[in-house]
Amino acid sequence: MEHYFTNNTNLRSELRSIIYENKGHVFTFFSDLGVFSKDKIDYGSRLLVDTVLAKEEHIPKTLLDVGCGYGFLGIVLAKVFDSEVTLVDVNKRAVHLSERNIKQNKVKGKALESNIYESVEGTFDLIVTNPPIRAGKAVVLEILEKARDYLNPDGVLWFVIRKDQGAISILKLLEPIYKCEIVKKDKGFYIMRAKIY
Repeated sequence: MEHYFTNNTNLRSELRSIIYENKGHVFTFFSDLGVFSKDKIDYGSRLLVDTVLAKEEHIPKTLLDVGCGYGFLGIVLAKVFDSEVTLVDVNKRAVHLSERNIKQNKVKGKALESNIYESVEGTFDLIVTNPPIRAGKAVVLEILEKARDYLNPDGVLWFVIRKDQGAISILKLLEPIYKCEIVKKDKGFYIMRAKIY
């Protein structure tokens, strides 16, 4: 199986669209083979978006979605918050789809090919990620730990990890860097919020 966090230039294309609605906004997302959750919005991502929209105290002006796939997290949050979003992924096809989905859903933002934060410039009010667990714990930790370098002083990092994929151990590893809290637990998914001390 080809992993969604790699680039396979020989992978054929089977474009499909996914309709999603939130807060009165109707979204259309183009998806394809070789990207995460290609046929439907995965439960963890939906739960993360709903929790951020319900619990985030400040409306962010700038958003960063790391490991964005076809852009679901960042685009929905940017549309509802009326923010500007930067979407980054190591997967070229995901970046291409994200660019298309930014235009399709009329949000302000851009998509960049980036190995984690490699191509990211500036700082953000909110960073969101559904990290690629199958890429390994080192990659997941790099995404979460290095987020601090890209957060504004009052910025916040939101992420989702399943309990059985090491949510609690990852939380402990982040404690020296962030004030972390589990905001929501549902069907084994933990939605976490982290702020720099």
